[in-house]
Amino acid sequence: MPARRKARKRALDVLYEADMRDMAPGEVLDAYVKRIEQPRPEHLGYAMGLVEGVATHLDRIDELIASYAEGWTLDRMPVVDRNLARIAVYELLYVEEIDDAVAITEAVELAKQMSTDDSPRFLNGMLGRIAEFTHH
Repeated sequence: MPARRKARKRALDVLYEADMRDMAPGEVLDAYVKRIEQPRPEHLGYAMGLVEGVATHLDRIDELIASYAEGWTLDRMPVVDRNLARIAVYELLYVEEIDDAVAITEAVELAKQMSTDDSPRFLNGMLGRIAEFTHH
């Protein structure tokens, strides 16, 4: 698994746990990082940046997801999908070195491994619409 995908997977783990336990992502991240053995993996910095970025911009990110998730509310979305979407939207909006297509593909790939059969198509469509909207 490429390093950045590992980072996204770790960020997903943290955001998923924060979401399920109704905790601040930063709190869950601190506990998560403390459990990781030294030497810490190289991709951990990117994972931490994703979690912190999503937490910082959560209102704007969720607003976009809610606007473009046709037929779905944030609450009804599978927890994995909601948090994969948050990571991807954060990358689309705020991480310039990541191409839009890469951010979207990565969310779709992780959804294939970890979510429902419908999730990859759902995320691909929604994230594509958000990318188009935010970059035109």
